[in-house]
Formats: sequence, structure tokens, C-alpha cells
Amino acid sequence: MAHQQENNKVWFITGSSRGFGRVWAEAALKRGDKVAATARKLESIADLKEQFGDNVLTLALDVTNTEQVKAALQEAHAHFGRLDVVLNNAGYSLVGTIEEASADDIRALYETNILGPVAVIQAALPILRQQGYGHILGTSSNLGHVTLPVIGYYCSSKWAFEAIYESLAIEVKQFGINVTIIEPGAYATEFGSQESLKFAAGMDEYAAYKESFFQNLHGSERGDPNATPDAILQLVDAENPPLRLLLGNRNLPWIKTIYQDRIATWEAWADVSNAAQGETK
Repeated sequence: MAHQQENNKVWFITGSSRGFGRVWAEAALKRGDKVAATARKLESIADLKEQFGDNVLTLALDVTNTEQVKAALQEAHAHFGRLDVVLNNAGYSLVGTIEEASADDIRALYETNILGPVAVIQAALPILRQQGYGHILGTSSNLGHVTLPVIGYYCSSKWAFEAIYESLAIEVKQFGINVTIIEPGAYATEFGSQESLKFAAGMDEYAAYKESFFQNLHGSERGDPNATPDAILQLVDAENPPLRLLLGNRNLPWIKTIYQDRIATWEAWADVSNAAQGETK
């Protein structure tokens, strides 16, 4: 799993202006890789160009604009001659209970968190297929397996994201393309900032509950985002990368507990479930 030298990774990263996208773009560039870094506002990534020169191509990209997505991927490929790693990192969280969020709130969230990454995947695949190789990464969350209240729609977007990536992995294996879902736990990134959060209109009935929820959340331990690049570089350098990679040490115990509880519930109701099969033909 040694890091490959000779500048031999070319990345395309969405959401490069802050958080994991920025941290991982900088880590790739610092080791001599080349990066097509994209963000909605070009000025937010202009300093990457100043720092890393010709090794970085900065592009304005709103992932909800399918034509812009296609153009950005084609420009990145034309500029660098190939694409090794395509990383879907752009996304945000919608804060609001299931009752509070409007259909427009939910649609906008899914446009960015699900349809945006799908547009990137669909635009990248002809390029990667023609190359006969490539690695499609996606920043999901441990909330792709478990849920929390108050951000249930965000969790649902990650469950959908995971299902899409899992199907994708099976479909594109025949073309020599690898797929990995990155699942960070809670990290001290700008993800909790106003730029990365949108709020549904609140209802008085949930005000006290939400206040308590956020107090508990703010008290929880967060990982250091600057401790993550080595894991990501090992991932892209691996000969047989995994479909899923958790980041942080709190995820696996929580996920195990949740899955054990699900299995126990299914088993407790197994007689009812099995009886619903009817007579097998």
C-alpha cells in the first residue's frame, strides 16, 4: 500500500473549498499528485492555484447543474490527459424534523447530495471506461448506516448515496473501475457552519427537543480532519480498495450495536414474517 510516486494520480474533487474536500485536495497536491479542484465559488479555491501552480486546475462547479458537471469533467480530462480518482465530496445537511421540512427543502437537499453526485458519476464513466481504469470515491457518513433525529433527511440522503454507490460498484467492476464509499464519523470540519447547513422553518412543538439535541451534539467528541489524509491516500493507492472505509474510531461500535438490534428484531418477528410467505410455488 505504499504511496505511488511520480505524480501518478490525477484527481477530480467536488466541494474543494473547505472541510474534507480541501484537506484531501491539499494532501494529494502536497505529495505531487495533480488535482482538478472544484467549488461553487472559484475565489474560494483560488489560493490552491497560487500555492500549487500547474498541478492544480480550479473550476467553478455547482453539482446541481448537469451541463456544468459534464463540461468540468471534460475540461479536467483534457487538461491532465486522464482521471484516476473522481471524488464526490460536495454536500450539505438539512436541519429539521421530519414534520418541519418542506418538500422544497427536501428536493434541494437531494439535488445536491444525491442527484449532484449521480451527475458526476454519469459524466465520469465514459472517460473512465475508455481508460479501462479509475476509482470513484464518495464522501458519505456513518449516518449512511444509522440515523439521528433532527437531521433525518440528511441521513436519508446518505442511505440513498450508499445504495447508489453499492450498485455502481457491481456494475462497473467489469470495466476495471473501483468504487469506494468514505464514511466519516463526527469531525471538527466546517460542515457544521452556516455554509454547510440549511435550516427548515421551525415549529414550536419541537423547539425544546431540538435545543436538547444540539446541546448533546455540541458536547460530543470530534475527530481531527487533518488526521484523515493518510487513510485516503492509502485507499487510492490500494490495489484492491474496499467498497466502504469508515473514518474515525467511534463508528464501528455504534454501527455494530444498531445492526445487532435490527437482526434481533427481525428474528423476534421471524415467525410472523415467515408465515407471510404463503405456500411456495
